Amino acid sequence: MDSVEMVEESYEEPTVRRRTVRTSYKIEETSSTTTTTKTVTATNQKLYGKDLSEYENLDVDQLLAQLSPEEISLLAKEVDPDDNFLPPSQRCSYTCEKEATGPLDRKKLIEHINKQALETPDVPELKPYVPGTIRGKKWIPPPQPVREREAEEQIAIDLGDEYENALTEASQEEIIDLAAILGFHSMMNQDQYHASLLNKGQPVGLGWDGITKASQPKAFPADPPNTTDVDATIRQVKDDDHQLVDLNWNNIKNISDEKFDQLFEGLGMNTHLETLSLSNVGMTDGVALKLADVLEQNNTLRVVNVETNFISPPVIVRLIKSLLGTKTMEEFRASNQRSQVLGNKIEMEITTLVEQNPTLLRLGLHLEYNDARHRVAMHLQRNIDRIRKDLNLRLQFRFFNNLCRKSLIK
Repeated sequence: MDSVEMVEESYEEPTVRRRTVRTSYKIEETSSTTTTTKTVTATNQKLYGKDLSEYENLDVDQLLAQLSPEEISLLAKEVDPDDNFLPPSQRCSYTCEKEATGPLDRKKLIEHINKQALETPDVPELKPYVPGTIRGKKWIPPPQPVREREAEEQIAIDLGDEYENALTEASQEEIIDLAAILGFHSMMNQDQYHASLLNKGQPVGLGWDGITKASQPKAFPADPPNTTDVDATIRQVKDDDHQLVDLNWNNIKNISDEKFDQLFEGLGMNTHLETLSLSNVGMTDGVALKLADVLEQNNTLRVVNVETNFISPPVIVRLIKSLLGTKTMEEFRASNQRSQVLGNKIEMEITTLVEQNPTLLRLGLHLEYNDARHRVAMHLQRNIDRIRKDLNLRLQFRFFNNLCRKSLIK
């Protein structure tokens, strides 16, 4: 075989290079004093083959008068916008109006309908009715699922032979007493529970399945009237009697405004009275404003109670504001007034005034908003903690002295 000669050939492809040349032109603006006038020629606009200027001289009322009612309704649909104040169901035009095809006689129409109903035979049933036969299947509700307790949930308690024998041989009364001691209230009724606590023995015939009978309500006597002599206490307040430390006018009716004026006049100069109770005495806003002026002058009152009266919320704010003038007030109560709800504005004002008071430890007011309740409670607790740490301040406050006396009595 002849030898095959291998020849390698190489080709050189020319590369094409493109060069892009960009030329930028700078435009120089020059100002000139010459003015040029440009003439703009615009083509005349036309509408329906006529110039717009021809439509300006047309009489619109005359054109509308030539239209028929159908054409006017069509024009109104295209031109008038929808009334946004009407519901969508009433914006649509009613297109079901038709002319009567003939005279209507209601009596003859009803007679014709009744006659047609009687003459028309009933549609025969595919399957005749046979009394006593049941058609179809009767629906039977599925059985309720039974809750089976798993073996893991069952807890076996080994009480020992002694306790098991005691519980087995125990009577029903002893088991009821044991349930009352352990607090298993759901295992007994009310009479069994109270009889076990008082060691009276279980009522006869009242077992686990017994019916609790209604017991006769106990009539509690009414609270005795307040026998405090109003005139005598007013004289003691004016004379600054050192024995009068607690003044209680609670539940005294028909106290005149003159009596309140005399009392407040004496409070301005009194230096021994510490507790003033004016609950349920019919106090109004005018009397409460006079009390607020007196509280700014007195420096010995520690507790003021004006609950269950006819004081408005703004006057309550005035009373709390007057507490800032004295540095001895520890407790102020003014709940259950004519207006049960103070409002957000009043509660925020009360909260701001309480936060400015460094000596107030208790406040008897119902605040509805969480922010006001939280801020007032935090400030009162802060005052209590601050005074508790200082021994000298603690001895000056009646609140801590009463706590010490109660602890010694116990």
